[in-house]
Amino acid sequence: MVLPQDFKNKMQNLLKDEFEDFLKGYDKDNFYSLRINTLKAEAKDVLKKNLFSFTPVSWCPTGYYYNADERPGRHSYHHAGVFYIQEASAMSVAECADIQPGEKVLDLCAAPGGKSTQLAAKLQGQGILVSNEIVPNRARILSQNIERMGIKNAVVTNESPEKLEKVFKNYFDKIIVDAPCSGEGMFRKEPAVVNEWSLAQVEVCANRQRHILESAHKMLAEGGIIVYSTCTFSPEENEMTVDSFLQQHPEYILLKPDIHKYFSPGVPQWCDSKNADITKTMRLFPHKINGEGHFVAVLQKTVGDSSKIKTAKTATDKKLLQPYFDFEKKFLKDISFGNFALFGENLYSMPVNCPDLNGVKVLRCGLHLGEIKKGRFEPSHSLAMALKKENTKQCLSYPCGSEDMLSYLKGEALQTEEDFKGWCLVCTDGYSVGWAKVTDNTVKNHYPKGLRIMMG
Repeated sequence: MVLPQDFKNKMQNLLKDEFEDFLKGYDKDNFYSLRINTLKAEAKDVLKKNLFSFTPVSWCPTGYYYNADERPGRHSYHHAGVFYIQEASAMSVAECADIQPGEKVLDLCAAPGGKSTQLAAKLQGQGILVSNEIVPNRARILSQNIERMGIKNAVVTNESPEKLEKVFKNYFDKIIVDAPCSGEGMFRKEPAVVNEWSLAQVEVCANRQRHILESAHKMLAEGGIIVYSTCTFSPEENEMTVDSFLQQHPEYILLKPDIHKYFSPGVPQWCDSKNADITKTMRLFPHKINGEGHFVAVLQKTVGDSSKIKTAKTATDKKLLQPYFDFEKKFLKDISFGNFALFGENLYSMPVNCPDLNGVKVLRCGLHLGEIKKGRFEPSHSLAMALKKENTKQCLSYPCGSEDMLSYLKGEALQTEEDFKGWCLVCTDGYSVGWAKVTDNTVKNHYPKGLRIMMG
């Protein structure tokens, strides 16, 4: 790999005797990893199936390496949201947030969704997760990944941090700021990033990161935590950004997360800081770990305010909602939804105490249940992905890799000997994949066209 000379000069100046080892890291093979989605499956149950040659990721209890030739993205469990393909170093960020069920959590720069889905698993369906992405196309991908992982309590927004800070003043318990950066830590994995790098771009990124952190500060409640991260080595975007923030906000302290032991400490000298706590930040160097380059800092707000925000109005017209209640009574069991919001024909179940989001660009306001059309209810793919097989009265489960499962993922109709009629949840090995509608033993496929596979 041909690295920019300015980058090499800079890293040599920083790393000195360690620089040669750093360069050799670019010759290492890439590492491939995924994270098991505990909203869908227990890790131990997935491991028993010996799907891939799994090796644990030390700093993430649900993260595992796999071999490059195993292609889990083609597996039916991927369609079922049983796992999320995620770079191992990136898993470290959510692990530092100490998420507790019921908390109010913001992922401020969330696309494509790896960290958001990891945070959601830790929330266990309780509390609220706001996943934001400023770029519209990336926000749509984020929303799709939230759907695939069966997340019920997430709100997906497409806004600037400055817009959100006006809505969520002193609101969140935890905020993840995985800031846009110069991407030096991804050179090895994504060589195209090398062509976009320059010393000037580093400065542009550092300036933007400081503004994003300032917005996060305004949205954090007293006692709350900001986890700031980048995928770059640049001190301007890492230690300097954190040190500058701490100087402007002395009410914050740096915390040293438990997984700090796996990585290298931040370097105060790289930002000319007298704050020894900078060593509590973490640097992830590819020549030292099985992963790409990353930086993580955990900041706690010790003094500040907390605020209550006006909650969103719910839809309560029982006559209007009756088609959904009829569906729930006929096809679901041991589960019910509430806190309804109706946007045109689209029915959502919002997170409990969901804030009033009037004026905010919202792509997904909780769990999309389906559509109420002319007095009938049609369930959404999101609802299917959020259900477990025991939540439905009619379920067809096909083994992973079977011809029937492959046919379903292609969008083909199937046959069944089950005495079913109407909506039926389709699963693979018991993990929900989508809907079908059964008439006279014919299983009419309702797997979304945009998700269907084309290969044999």
